[in-house]
Amino acid sequence: MRRRDFLAATTGAAFAAPAPPPQRPNVIWILGDQHRGQALGCAGDPNVNTPNLDAMAAQGVRFTQAVSGMPLCCPARGSFLTSLYPHKCVPGHEYPLPENQRTLAHVFNDSGYATAYFGKWHLAGFHESEGRSALRIVPPARRGGFQTWVGYDNNNSQYDSWVHGGEGKDAFQYRLPGYETDALTDLLIKYVKDRADAAKNGHPFFAALSVEPPHDPYVAPPDFMQRHTPGRIELRPNVPNVSSVVEPARRWLAGYYAQIENLDWNVGRVRRALDEAGLAFHTHILFFSDHGDMQGSQGQFKKMTPHEESIRIPFVLAGGQPQGYEGWSMGHYPVPLNAVDIPATTLGLCNIARPDWFRGTDYSHYRIGRRDRPANAEPDSAYLQSVIPTGHADSVDKPWRGLVTKDGWKYVCFEGISWMLYHLAEDPYEQVNLAHNSKYRAERAKLLGRLRQWVADTEDKFPLPES
Repeated sequence: MRRRDFLAATTGAAFAAPAPPPQRPNVIWILGDQHRGQALGCAGDPNVNTPNLDAMAAQGVRFTQAVSGMPLCCPARGSFLTSLYPHKCVPGHEYPLPENQRTLAHVFNDSGYATAYFGKWHLAGFHESEGRSALRIVPPARRGGFQTWVGYDNNNSQYDSWVHGGEGKDAFQYRLPGYETDALTDLLIKYVKDRADAAKNGHPFFAALSVEPPHDPYVAPPDFMQRHTPGRIELRPNVPNVSSVVEPARRWLAGYYAQIENLDWNVGRVRRALDEAGLAFHTHILFFSDHGDMQGSQGQFKKMTPHEESIRIPFVLAGGQPQGYEGWSMGHYPVPLNAVDIPATTLGLCNIARPDWFRGTDYSHYRIGRRDRPANAEPDSAYLQSVIPTGHADSVDKPWRGLVTKDGWKYVCFEGISWMLYHLAEDPYEQVNLAHNSKYRAERAKLLGRLRQWVADTEDKFPLPES
């Protein structure tokens, strides 16, 4: 007698046959805004506790060298939705997604997936100078092809967040109750519960949760704010000891870390909802952000600089098989993933062919399938750009191009002149700029040659230095 039959006969317990897994997995994106890659517990930041994201990184994979190729909201979002570089899609602040541009949502739609987007969009091309973007309606045709879309273009007030969606007689707009991250997570969780039966019967979904925090203003619910005070913040070694830098950095970081811990708590809520719906083993979760935040490092704030705190983003891929069985992999890998690679990797997880207009690399094999791909199948570096500078305070007001390599070098130039050369492998805080040190002339020439190839391969136009 088989063991389960014996147990049933002796205990009277009924054993139902396990439900067959769905043919295709679900996918959830969770992303914050301005969340730098260093600001995770598993990345070694002593100021922040992120137990849910740390658990995801332990049970899945984390790419430790992930970057935002253009560290600015609109261009980054255009790239991770289309797999196109900013100069071919969304080149600057408040520029719209090109009309009729296909996105990752269209590919999923064509593959029989349900698609949904909740939260910040910032691809409508609205200008805050013409009125508050959060209250303006993104036309249905400008919502990237998502079948369900509940969001706003841009909003910088976490306790006064308005969302809209639908069209025609089904159109709606309302203020979210409470704190933005909590309320948007509620919407995603409801969607997961509503889609559970269909997902279990061969009708999977792709859903994105896009929240504004930890973007400024740096405020979170009191239960999270009380955990951090400016005086206890441990600043990064590259924050200069200048009062006009240190004082706001400490104050803003206290709120910044509170926002991240609140986001982490909501990640845990999503994972519990998937488990309760019976979808945890059949849903990939990708956690990332659009760019980082300087927070006083190098004496700078916010983004639009190629320094590490601005370009590095968290990238954690988990869900599905949690312990590395059945061909699934776990670990932390120095993958130079860029924003354009996120949609290609997402499709790879679902075994959906990458469209020929995608420009990114599929890194899904680090999580599922074979990992013995030839080394030349992946880029040796990531391409960095500032196509159209914003001109905002605390940002670099000149266009630049650069690259960061898998083996720990960074090179960046302005038009016609070198600007940065850092050996990150031994100088992770970028305190020794080697750009005009003749001792490193050969390395600079090598990196400039590789940058020239990136410019050509991506059909970009930029006047690089001659040497």
